[in-house]
Amino acid sequence: MASSDLEQLCSCINDKIGNIKRMLSLRNCGQEPILKTMLDKIGDEIIVVNELLNKLESEIQYQEQTNHSLKELCESLEEDYEDVEHLKENIPPHLPQITVSQNLANVSDLDPEEPVKVEEPAPTKKPPKEQRSIKEMPFITSDEFNGIPAYMKSRLTYCQINDVVKEINKAVVSKYKILHQPKKSMSSVARNLYHRFIDEETKDTKGQYFIVEAALYVISLYMISLAFFL
Repeated sequence: MASSDLEQLCSCINDKIGNIKRMLSLRNCGQEPILKTMLDKIGDEIIVVNELLNKLESEIQYQEQTNHSLKELCESLEEDYEDVEHLKENIPPHLPQITVSQNLANVSDLDPEEPVKVEEPAPTKKPPKEQRSIKEMPFITSDEFNGIPAYMKSRLTYCQINDVVKEINKAVVSKYKILHQPKKSMSSVARNLYHRFIDEETKDTKGQYFIVEAALYVISLYMISLAFFL
């Protein structure tokens, strides 16, 4: 047997002898009342520390799950923000524009310490005569546009179709404004259009809002003439 192997064997035997001595000394310590009480306290504290470690581990797992959920929420919010920015930059031109009234714009200029003057209510006036509502053609939605077969859409875009709808609605509104206008206030041009529209009506169109192709051109000229004289 080589000397190195003999030294390694002797070292291992000495380690085991040392462990046995320590175990015997600890057993003797456990038999003494004072040391036994101290060992019991140490054992209780080890149990408490073990429970705290378990709670700490559970809290770490909870924080990791929360952190993962927050990352997913942050990614979702970033996607929503990109969608909103895209919608903001690509608003269809046929949608009405929102305008802020001057009164609302000046609210921030008011002095909060200045007393507000209460205006006396104006004398009641007779309510204006209700205007007849004119039914307009609704704009198509993106889902409706996507459902149209390609051979029917050809090269028409979503905005182009709604632009046509917008122009037809303008013509319909102009037509029925003339029909609802008092005859005494009509100009000669409006009166001629009024009689033309009346002649176009039939029993099938009674109570319906409609417009014929020829009227689109005539109404366009009428609107241009109004804009010119105004």
